[in-house]
Amino acid sequence: MKILHFSDSHAGGAPDNWTAYFDKRLVGIFNYKFRRKFQHNQRLLRKAVEYILSSDADLIVCTGDITSTGQPDEFKTALETLYPIIGKKNLIYVPGNHDFYVYNSRCVDALMQSFRMLNGNRFSLSDLPLNIRFLDCDFIMLNESYPTNLLSSCGYVLRKDSEKILRILSKKRKNPVFLIGHYPLIEKHPLLRVRHRLWREKELLNLLKGGMIDISLCGHVHVPYFMETLPGGRGEYCAGSVTKNANISEIIFNESANSFTHKNIRLIEPQNLG
Repeated sequence: MKILHFSDSHAGGAPDNWTAYFDKRLVGIFNYKFRRKFQHNQRLLRKAVEYILSSDADLIVCTGDITSTGQPDEFKTALETLYPIIGKKNLIYVPGNHDFYVYNSRCVDALMQSFRMLNGNRFSLSDLPLNIRFLDCDFIMLNESYPTNLLSSCGYVLRKDSEKILRILSKKRKNPVFLIGHYPLIEKHPLLRVRHRLWREKELLNLLKGGMIDISLCGHVHVPYFMETLPGGRGEYCAGSVTKNANISEIIFNESANSFTHKNIRLIEPQNLG
């Protein structure tokens, strides 16, 4: 089985409603206007879509942050780019913290509609965590993203969600297990990244290190990396940001060898990122 994994494309724009001036979106829009739009090239997401359409991948995984502030117009922009692979490729999407940015009803509705569309109208965000079986592998989709205060970009594993995942894993299984979430379970700099980290992740991290979860697929950190926790390519794969680093990840599960291999796919050369 071959998986293509991308993340953190961060479509952005101006305020699309007056209410954006009275909540966290104002901070995010300012950040986008003066920093993020110069770092994220949406042309690279279109290149990723072209690559995906030409590939023989069995499954496409997007681990969130397709928007910058979760506004309806940003979701519209992202969906227009991703539309060619919707329905043509098997696609799994979980939201990032920038997708579930505020509790504004228009933004929440746009997220919910986009979540259903990207996941083939098979389920709703409220159904997560959810186990999807595909080609003799189990994919546990987890939402870790909720609106936070102005200074925080943290995620949270809810107690009820970790308990549900434990119930899923308690059933006898032979299939490889992938955890699909936005945030890394393995935090290399927990003190430096206190405003950006995932909280209450330890139980899931222990499952990853203990082999109950084979692979964690995530984004949030914009630089791609792989950290092996057990032999056979088991561990955490971060795709980085497709629009900042021109990167998507390829993960292949070799059933006969019961192992995983990984490589980063560069959409363009580094000197051409500008």
